[in-house]
Amino acid sequence: MTFSQEPPQDRIIPTDLRNEMQRSYLEYAMSVIVGRALPDARDGLKPVHRRILYAMHELGLAPDRPFRKCARVVGEVLGKYHPHGDTAVYDALVRMAQDFSMRSPLIDGHGNFGSVDNDPPAAMRYTECRLRTLTRDAMLQDIESETVDFVDNFDGSQQEPIVLPARVPQLLLNGSSGIAVGMATNIPPHNLGELIDGLIALIHNPEITDQGLMQYVPGPDFPTGAQILGTSAIREAYTTGRGSIIMRGVATIETISHRGRPDREAIIITELPYQTNKAALIERIAEMVNERRLEGIADIRDESDRDGMRIVIELKRDAYPRVVLNNLYKQTPLQANFGANMLALVNGEPQLLTLKQFLNVFLDFRIETITRRTQYQLRKAEERDHILQGLLVALANLDAIIETIRHAADAPTARQQLIEQYELSETQADAILQMQLRRLTALEAEKIHQEHEDLQRQIADLQDILARRERILNIIETELNELKASHATPRRTVIEQSEDELADADLIANERAVILLTEQGYIKRMPLNTFESQSRATRGKAGTRMKEDDAVEHFLALRDHDSVLFFSDRGVVYCLRAYQIPVGSRTSRGTPIVQLLPIPVDEKITSIIPVTEFTEDEYLVMLTSKGYIKKTALAAFSNIRANGLIAISLEEGDQLRWVRRARAEDTIIIGSSQGKSIHFRADHEQLRPLGRATRGVRAMALRQGDSLIGLDILPSDIVANLASALEVDTGTEDETTEEETLEATVPDGPWMLTVTAGGYGKRVPVAQFRLQNRAGMGIVATKFRKAGDRMAALRIVNAGDELMMVTNRGIIIRQPISAISCQSRAASGVRLQRLDEDDEIVAVTLVPLANEDSSDETSITDDQPVGESAAVAAVLDEEAEEE
Repeated sequence: MTFSQEPPQDRIIPTDLRNEMQRSYLEYAMSVIVGRALPDARDGLKPVHRRILYAMHELGLAPDRPFRKCARVVGEVLGKYHPHGDTAVYDALVRMAQDFSMRSPLIDGHGNFGSVDNDPPAAMRYTECRLRTLTRDAMLQDIESETVDFVDNFDGSQQEPIVLPARVPQLLLNGSSGIAVGMATNIPPHNLGELIDGLIALIHNPEITDQGLMQYVPGPDFPTGAQILGTSAIREAYTTGRGSIIMRGVATIETISHRGRPDREAIIITELPYQTNKAALIERIAEMVNERRLEGIADIRDESDRDGMRIVIELKRDAYPRVVLNNLYKQTPLQANFGANMLALVNGEPQLLTLKQFLNVFLDFRIETITRRTQYQLRKAEERDHILQGLLVALANLDAIIETIRHAADAPTARQQLIEQYELSETQADAILQMQLRRLTALEAEKIHQEHEDLQRQIADLQDILARRERILNIIETELNELKASHATPRRTVIEQSEDELADADLIANERAVILLTEQGYIKRMPLNTFESQSRATRGKAGTRMKEDDAVEHFLALRDHDSVLFFSDRGVVYCLRAYQIPVGSRTSRGTPIVQLLPIPVDEKITSIIPVTEFTEDEYLVMLTSKGYIKKTALAAFSNIRANGLIAISLEEGDQLRWVRRARAEDTIIIGSSQGKSIHFRADHEQLRPLGRATRGVRAMALRQGDSLIGLDILPSDIVANLASALEVDTGTEDETTEEETLEATVPDGPWMLTVTAGGYGKRVPVAQFRLQNRAGMGIVATKFRKAGDRMAALRIVNAGDELMMVTNRGIIIRQPISAISCQSRAASGVRLQRLDEDDEIVAVTLVPLANEDSSDETSITDDQPVGESAAVAAVLDEEAEEE
């Protein structure tokens, strides 16, 4: 008899095939993306790499321990964390040990781990490995301190970290590449020291841009060295997440000799682009020579050894080496592209990240890690202190507690009695019961007291760290600097301007210009020919349109290619190239300087210096409102961070006001508002060089109500010519009633130009300002025609110079120095500019005479006088322009 049974209807689930395929494939795709192909933006590792490093950490394969077989590590990873093929695990392990694949390898390999020729590594049973010092210090440190979350492994028998507590942005350090489903990642490696500098810059200035970070992280740093052509692709990759970076191998042309044969030219290749197979490159070149697609090559051989790479390409006698080399760049992998695709997992989702976003994600993760570590340390310290408090109670009631324990029937009874009698916790009571008799000695009791006090201080410090974000950031910065000091290495890849790429300066003519900055921070650049020369005592023309409550603050002449140093009242210096300052018309207001420089709201620019070249023998002389002066080497300011650099240390209430360029052989003249001046040497005896973060020494003694109005530099060649007239006067005052003669006048100068706020000025021979010692009261520089007038500027001028003055209403006048009469120190001068009521001169700059039509501009030198806020004469001669 046969029984038939139909299948239950509830087990058949009608499903739309399209929806099912879409859902299932999406789940598979996300599994590949998250669990296999893409790295985490926090520690920069894929799951297989993370599991390998953690398994080696659990096995105790520290840098100071012996090597272990790679097969042992692979078996540990497969059995506990990664249920996939052993080949995948071993290949990942091998790559982390290859110094030509990783910029900073994470595993120390012993044995054959492959080569740049794409030779396969030895089998895992032959090779050995252990962790590198960098991996221990920067990837696995504090992993036992509950800094990261752990999850169950594939069968729930073990726990594994979901991320490693990395202390450096490992994803950018070593890069990553992977192909997922529908997306891929390709991140280039970078230099550890540069990444740390970028992170510290981000900590100090969270508003820094990707372009600003590129001052610290200029580009990738490949483990094989080579060159990167151009910066536009790097900028694109850092700002958009995608870019094609051109890599070029390093090759030189040498003459090699053979015994019994004539000398020949040869191309020597010493570095290859990243991920270029050396053997395949040589084979490709040989094939192209055989197919006559490459001409001029006679022989090619590989002379690489353990000391480095050396590929020798011998050329035929009639070959042009540069032509052959260019063909190698064009037709072979000696020049290749790295297609950067900065894709990584952020909170489990794939995201395309910019340079700043990469560092921000890591910094947020590091803050979380430090917070969790501190919470763990605080909990452990509080638990230990809790026990110590119980022991202190025991020591304070020692005889009674011993008596209680002796009369107790058993340990649980003793514990309960201690809890009830002395209000102890179970943990404290257990600690008392387990305390050894030797802890009852006076010395051991003192140790308990000391440990309790130390723990109290530690707990307070940990609580302060958790309460203040700046403490956490300081800890991060300190740890980063320690890692940089111990693990950073010099850059290997050189970033070159490509043959097709021009720098910004190459696209801009090095014209003469003037820069104007107002009190409210509006800045603009104008061509110098905007202002033609005018007669003395005329009104001038408007140089800017300003708000009613605004006024011109700084005014200087320079060249468009100059670097412009902006000094603030807080003693901080910022830097821009002159051509980066937007051009404005005479009547335009200008651009807010806060759009160009990261200047805080409460900070004000007080001096501006243009620099053509940061030479070793020049100094910056700085003068504060309270009369402190110092000189610092100009070269100390050649590399200024985007967020500024400390130029001088100021005491409370003091401000940096004036900065000038000078050499040690020059002399310094300082003026005051009441018409006084002091003249002393800038040598190391009067003014020794100081570092950036120093205060300086006293410059000039002032009378009641007097204040400093500026300083200028007398060049050394002029000082040498007037040595007899400039005898050192140790006095602080002179007789101003005696009329001084002009016998020391030199037809071509130099003169001291004094300008008053009321529009009067004169030239005085510098020989009348004899040298004195620093910190004296000085001598009279000018008299005043009107009561209430004051000296506004004091300048060294020469024949042929032109003067430009600006009033607080923005009226500018340009006139030749020769139009201003030469008078004595005791004279009051002549009218230089006719001023409106309530208007006054606020800034003066000098324009050295130059022949606009001549290519020989050697008359414009760095030794020329300087303007109100900068050295006007920091302009290029013809040779510097060609460079």
